[in-house]
Amino acid sequence: MACPTHFNLSVITINLIGTLAGALTTIAFVPQVVRIWRTQHADDISTSMFVIFITGIILWLWYGIKLNAWPIVIANSITLSLATVILVLKFHFHRKRREN
Repeated sequence: MACPTHFNLSVITINLIGTLAGALTTIAFVPQVVRIWRTQHADDISTSMFVIFITGIILWLWYGIKLNAWPIVIANSITLSLATVILVLKFHFHRKRREN
């Protein structure tokens, strides 16, 4: 039995898949933001990983804008916001604990 090498997916289906993928990968950051806010610490969050990740998200956002691909633009805009919040909270709570 031969494997199909080409799938004929409609633009709507492709955009739906992109939107779902973007929603899931974006929503994945919400529990981390909530946890950091509740515990008031993020010492176990890797700063270098988040800086690299945020850089990648900025590039994905630029790519989505250039392609006029709204699922990519919207998902990466929200993900960029959430990842930036995590990094800002990490520094905020670390500094706050050092002052006490």
